[in-house]
Amino acid sequence: MLVHWIWLATRPCMHDRVKVELLGQFQDPETVFYADKESYDRVEGLTPEGKDALADKNLRQAQKILEDCERKNLRILTYADAAYPRRLQNIADPPLVFYYKGRLPDFDGQPLIGVVGTRSATPYGMTVAKRLGYQITKCGGVVVSGMASGIDGVAMKGALTAGGSVVGVLGCGADIVYPLSNRSLFEDTERYGCILSEFPPGTPPMKYNFPKRNRIISGLSCGVLVVEAPEKSGALITAHQAADQGRDVFVVPGNIDMPSCIGSNRLLRDGAIAISSGWDILSEYEALFPDKIHREDAPAKQTAYAGEAPEEGAHLAAKVAQKPRIFGKKSAAEQKVDKKTIDNEENSPYIDLNNILTGLSPEERSIVTAIGDVDSLVDDVIARAGLPAGRVLAMLTMLEVKGVVRRLPGRRIAMNK
Repeated sequence: MLVHWIWLATRPCMHDRVKVELLGQFQDPETVFYADKESYDRVEGLTPEGKDALADKNLRQAQKILEDCERKNLRILTYADAAYPRRLQNIADPPLVFYYKGRLPDFDGQPLIGVVGTRSATPYGMTVAKRLGYQITKCGGVVVSGMASGIDGVAMKGALTAGGSVVGVLGCGADIVYPLSNRSLFEDTERYGCILSEFPPGTPPMKYNFPKRNRIISGLSCGVLVVEAPEKSGALITAHQAADQGRDVFVVPGNIDMPSCIGSNRLLRDGAIAISSGWDILSEYEALFPDKIHREDAPAKQTAYAGEAPEEGAHLAAKVAQKPRIFGKKSAAEQKVDKKTIDNEENSPYIDLNNILTGLSPEERSIVTAIGDVDSLVDDVIARAGLPAGRVLAMLTMLEVKGVVRRLPGRRIAMNK
C-alpha cells in the first residue's frame, strides 16, 4: 500500500541505501512495517536509532502526506513501479518515493542530460545555457535540471522553446514554487514535462535538501553538463556525484578571468569533456539510443529570454543501466582527424607490450595488460584490472594523456600502435 511506502521513505535516522536494503530483506514496505524489532537485526547498516524509527508504527504522518498529495494533485512513484528509472536504481542511495506533477518521460528509453550551473551567471553563460538546452532537445535529448534561477532555469527554457519535454528536480516539495521568480517555468514544466521531488508536499527549500536533490539530477542522467560553476557551488557537487555514479561530465569552457568559471574550468583540467554544442553531448549516446538521437544543426545564436538578466553583480569580473564512462572522451570528429604527413607511416604489426609497460606505475601496467592488443569495452577493462572503477577511469585518462591508449566510439579503448 502507498501509505507503507511513504511510512518507510519518511523514517528518520536512516540512509536511503539502508531502506533499499530493507526492501531486499523483506520484499515490500508492508512486510517491513509489520516486522518485529528483532527481525531488523540482520539488515546491514541499520543503527539503533534506525531500529527505533522502524518500531514506530504510527501511520498518521504517512496518511496526511497521502491526503496532501490528493488535495494538491500530486502523484506518487515508488521504487517498485515499472516507470521508476532503472538508471536511478543503480546509484548508491536511490529514493524510495517520488512525488510529481506533470507527465513522466520514458526515463530509460531516452537520453536524459542534466544541465547545471551557477545562479549568478554571466550574460555569456545564460546565453550559452539556453542555446545548449535548445540544441540538446532538438537532437533528441531531455534536459534535467534543478529549476533554480540562472543556468538551470534558462537551460530548461531553451529546451521548452525547442518543443521538448523537461524534468525539474526540486529540493523542496513538488507543490512549492521556488524560486518565486520561476513561476512561469514551473507552470510550463508541469504542462510539458514533469516536476519531481523526493520530499513530501509542503517541505520548504532548506539548504541541506539541495545536495540530496543534486544526486537525483545526476542519477537520472546519462551525463551532466556544467555551464558555469564557481569554486564552491552546487553545480560542482552535482558534477562530482555524476562522476561517482559513472556518468559523463561535460563542461562549457569559460573565461579564465571570471570567478563564475573557476570551478567548471577546473573540471576540464581534471578530465571532463569540453563541448560547444548540444550535438557534442548527444553524439556520445548515439549508439545507445539510435532511434532517438539525430543530428540537427540548431541555430547557434540564442539569447536568454527577454528581460532575463543575471543576478546583480554577476557581470563584474572578479563556476544505466548507465555504464561507467571516462572523463575526457574525445568527440567523433576528433577521432577521425586525417593523419598528417609528418606522422610515421610505418605501423608495427603488433603491440610491443613489454616496451609499453616500461616506465608505467604498477596500476597503469595492470590496466594496460587488461586492455591487451585488441580494443576492449571500458567495462571489461575495469573487470579485468581488478581495481575500483573510479580509479581505472582516472588511470585511463592519464594513459591517454601519455599517448599510451586511445578512445574509440562505442565506449571502447585501445592501445596506441
